[in-house]
Amino acid sequence: MGVQVRPLLARGVFATYGYFVVDEVTRHAFLIDPGAQANLFLRAVRGHQWTVEAIVLTHGHFDHVGAVDELRAALGVPVLAHAESKRYLGDPDLNLSAAHGAPLRVRGVENFQHGDRLALGEGSSVELEVLHVPGHTDDSCAFYCEQAGFAVVGDTVYEGGPGLTIFPTGDAGKLRESLETRLLTLPDGTELLSGHSLPITVARLRRAVRRCDAAE
Repeated sequence: MGVQVRPLLARGVFATYGYFVVDEVTRHAFLIDPGAQANLFLRAVRGHQWTVEAIVLTHGHFDHVGAVDELRAALGVPVLAHAESKRYLGDPDLNLSAAHGAPLRVRGVENFQHGDRLALGEGSSVELEVLHVPGHTDDSCAFYCEQAGFAVVGDTVYEGGPGLTIFPTGDAGKLRESLETRLLTLPDGTELLSGHSLPITVARLRRAVRRCDAAE
């Protein structure tokens, strides 16, 4: 379908995957979760001659947004996040940056809601469906690309199964509901692209959830 997803591992306090979702024909792209090393992302953009239309955030933790302001200024593009993200982006305690000695705030972010479709312009057919998946944080979202069979899920899911709920506002019950109603309803072969691990398919996630249930 002319869609490619390109991971880029940025090494800040934590190593975090950012993702380019690119229309192979128009070379227009979304950039998801640039957590650190802005120059790493800029080299990729310039080297591939991509046109980034927007920076899109799965959630407001600092290790997913640390390069946002520098990249926004360099690329001249909007930043998009869930409406709940304002609390995290504006609060260094909630976004966890204060605990690592470099308080971070990101302002001027445009909002989307569950069910919105983020579409690339310039005649592209590429679009991402927003799935609100609270649990890791209240603003956590996944971006599902049906035509290419993947979803970028941030920290909602890791290679080994469900994401962590140990940080402020984390909620295991909400996370389980998000998995059951939003991610496990996707086709079994859908690749779930995580912020901190290799991908996992929906089928493998379902098995991991069942193992968690059996262990309780």
